[in-house]
Amino acid sequence: MSYYCLGERAVVMQARSDKIDLICQKKIWHVAQQMRDLGLCIDIVPGMNNLTAIFDPLRYSGEEILITLKDLFQRSKDQFQGGREVIIPVHYGGDAGPDLALVAEHCQLSVEDVVKQHCAANYVVYFLGFQPGFAYLGGLPDNLTTPRRAEPRLRVPAGSVGIGGRQTGIYPAASPGGWQLIGHTTLTLFDPQQNNPTLLQPGDTVRFVAEHIQLCQSDE
Repeated sequence: MSYYCLGERAVVMQARSDKIDLICQKKIWHVAQQMRDLGLCIDIVPGMNNLTAIFDPLRYSGEEILITLKDLFQRSKDQFQGGREVIIPVHYGGDAGPDLALVAEHCQLSVEDVVKQHCAANYVVYFLGFQPGFAYLGGLPDNLTTPRRAEPRLRVPAGSVGIGGRQTGIYPAASPGGWQLIGHTTLTLFDPQQNNPTLLQPGDTVRFVAEHIQLCQSDE
């Protein structure tokens, strides 16, 4: 790991490798838990292979927070406690998943096989980003890897389930987006009125369940 200050109010702990490593990620989640328990920081933001700690510079120096991070990580042994299994019901294809047929063609699979494999995998929430509640999930089967759209859509509906490269994810709110849309869920991924506004949290496992499959043509 490398450790450095990010301005006067934040420090970063960053893995030296870009390789996705679940053991390293669990240690990062464990450090995040411990840092929250210590109450030293204003916010703790775990990312993919990294963690950012935001603190009050009138109370602590960046060097003090960095020393704490180093100590916690060195003593961490994949002891992350937490993570729930979250079931996501999905309507695949049709207007809910206009790119499902395109994904099937790219992967040289039938639409039914794409859905079957997408639902068979167990996914892990590595981190949240892009927009509030958007979970980056690891675990997409390699043979479902599909490039993002050449031209992003100006508006992707909230609840859309998509594939972008080697990842799958769900749009919590309507926004522009370039992932291939294969389905839609009615679950609310982000609700700012709740004490815990995000449905998915780092460390959670996710399974998709097909409520319905509709054959469709991908739109251009």
